[in-house]
Amino acid sequence: MTMAHWMPLVLLAASNVFMTIAWYGHLKFPGQPLYVVIFMSWGIALIEYCLAVPANRIGHRVYTAAELKTFQEVITLIVFAVFSVICLREALTLNHALGFGFIALGAFFVFRGPF
Repeated sequence: MTMAHWMPLVLLAASNVFMTIAWYGHLKFPGQPLYVVIFMSWGIALIEYCLAVPANRIGHRVYTAAELKTFQEVITLIVFAVFSVICLREALTLNHALGFGFIALGAFFVFRGPF
């Protein structure tokens, strides 16, 4: 396994941490003015882009764009689930698990190859 195989996954995981914080972190601060949280979210999202773009550039050497997008979505769900439970103190329910499971099943078919 080369760097082009594993580095995109590491970069996508890191970028998704920043993306999740940018998109949902402000929910912990409902008293802040909207313009403040928008500005802060944009700053955090810049870091996310600085990680996601190289992840896709490096990853496209060995993965298709559809495979990279699938990795990104699965990683997003994992990062979001952890963030939701730990930071937002929201419980994950059986409905969430089933929905995430169906998305994982979709990812299986993306990587399965042509029928």
